[in-house]
Amino acid sequence: MSPNNFDAGEMPEFDIQIITSGGHRIPAHSSVLASASSVLESLLVRPQKKRSSEKTIRILGVPCDAVSVFVQFLSSFKCTEEQMKKHGIHLLALSHVYLVPQLKQRCTKGLAEQLTIENAVDMLQLARLCDAPDLYLKCLKLISTNFKKTEKTEGWKFLLDHDPQLELEILQFMDEADSRKKRTRRHRREQNLYLQLSEAMDCIEHICTEGCTSVGPCGEEPCTKKLPCSKFKTCQGVQLLIRHFATCKRRVNGGCLRCKRMWQLLRLHSSICDQPDECRVPLCRQFKEKVQRKGDDGLWKSLAEKVVSARALSSLSLPKRKREEEPKMNLHHHQVRSFLTTQCH
Repeated sequence: MSPNNFDAGEMPEFDIQIITSGGHRIPAHSSVLASASSVLESLLVRPQKKRSSEKTIRILGVPCDAVSVFVQFLSSFKCTEEQMKKHGIHLLALSHVYLVPQLKQRCTKGLAEQLTIENAVDMLQLARLCDAPDLYLKCLKLISTNFKKTEKTEGWKFLLDHDPQLELEILQFMDEADSRKKRTRRHRREQNLYLQLSEAMDCIEHICTEGCTSVGPCGEEPCTKKLPCSKFKTCQGVQLLIRHFATCKRRVNGGCLRCKRMWQLLRLHSSICDQPDECRVPLCRQFKEKVQRKGDDGLWKSLAEKVVSARALSSLSLPKRKREEEPKMNLHHHQVRSFLTTQCH
């Protein structure tokens, strides 16, 4: 029966004594203790060594006041901020030993709010002993972020002498956190490049279908009065590449890097394009036919999928106003050149 099922007038008399350090006694209700803690319930049904009409349970090694707050919580499921601030460490230990998940959750949250650089190592040890993963992770993050300051604390100095295993866990967490940051930065750089390539694909289609300021669709003269498009910074770079590609004498022998870059952009477009019969982008159909004859290149297929995926994710995650602020592609930037060369050769 839950302790909350008792009304004030129906609460039975105290039938058990909690004995704390120093011989202090705290009266309690056995039914309340048993309903709140399975460990206490098992202690209550266990035969006592000494025959006596008085039932007792010993809770030692913890200050009497902390045990009093613990017993109070078992009957009311309430704990004040002041009590948590004063007895939170002992209450966490008691909640762990006597399997009181509600109190353990409350202690984890309360102690996390009390975390400082000075007490982070001590809290970490406590969280590990009491199997409090949320508090343990918060301590690790605080230590990792402020490691230089943590090294100067007494808790860290004590740890070095007495708990090398926990020291290793902290250092491993820091190393993994650093690796995660590097992977995240690398992923963001790659996503940025995929977005830039996606924008270049849009510009190629726009130029070859509608035309822009200096280059128009195949067989048509560009409109000199045409205003710059919304992606003109990227579009202008593509137009310059197209004009160079159309007149370069060295591209026949593969000796021109700018032509090679344009060739790769056209190849990428062909890998993404799903309407080759209607497409007006040069070489699109030829690339498609070559793939049908010789089979698809895994690198090109992978790159095309990543560019399409980056475009879709960007459209879903960014509001309309933000989409206009997406990074513009600099076709001469060393990262773009290197990316195209290494991924698409």
